[in-house]
Amino acid sequence: MFSLKFKNLTQFTFIYFLVLAIDILVKLYGPIEYRYFSKPFLIPLLLLYYYHNKETHNKRGQLWVFLALTSFLIGDILIINHLNQVSLAASLLFFTLGKLFFSLKFIHKEDFNVVRLIPFSILLFAYIFILVGFVYQDLNVFFSAAIFSFFFTLVIFQFAFLRKGVYSSRSYYYVFFGVLLFLVSESIMAIKTFKQNIPYQDFLIMLAYGSSIYLITMGIVFEKDAVGDNEKVT
Repeated sequence: MFSLKFKNLTQFTFIYFLVLAIDILVKLYGPIEYRYFSKPFLIPLLLLYYYHNKETHNKRGQLWVFLALTSFLIGDILIINHLNQVSLAASLLFFTLGKLFFSLKFIHKEDFNVVRLIPFSILLFAYIFILVGFVYQDLNVFFSAAIFSFFFTLVIFQFAFLRKGVYSSRSYYYVFFGVLLFLVSESIMAIKTFKQNIPYQDFLIMLAYGSSIYLITMGIVFEKDAVGDNEKVT
């Protein structure tokens, strides 16, 4: 009977954000060791929901999603102790792999409008350039890893942008805003880790990150919708 909850979007969403809220509270007020018990529940919940609701015909696409979420799970665990340089470097690697796998999932064979992509890419590149420039002097040995990770942020954002018109509006906007929130979370984390503290940083990082992975996964599940079909799944 428990598996039925993974067929009901409303119930699953409540459970997921309840777990996210608990993890945020642990992050804000609990010992860091407790996060090894609170944080790792988020991604497995999404893996279970995706498993029960995935598209049935695209086996390769399913593989990329499972690999992406698994990579993010490993990155989640490693980055808990981000003050340790080895853990931080390893987490950057797995988050980058996660973005790579999601990018491979978002690739499609439909034609796309290059003219529409250019201004979006320029705007996105300018943002990443400003962000890297802001933390540049404090990156030190993480410069190459950070540049590599931000490069794949550009890649996943562009592929998410190019999904417009290929999938339903609901699927497109869930994925697009999910990637946008991931960029927000990644930006705040980069500033916090390499430059300076900012107000409410831990709360904002986890809220944006947890919401981003949820939206991306739901957007992929909604690929089953017909284009133009925006009826809600319950």
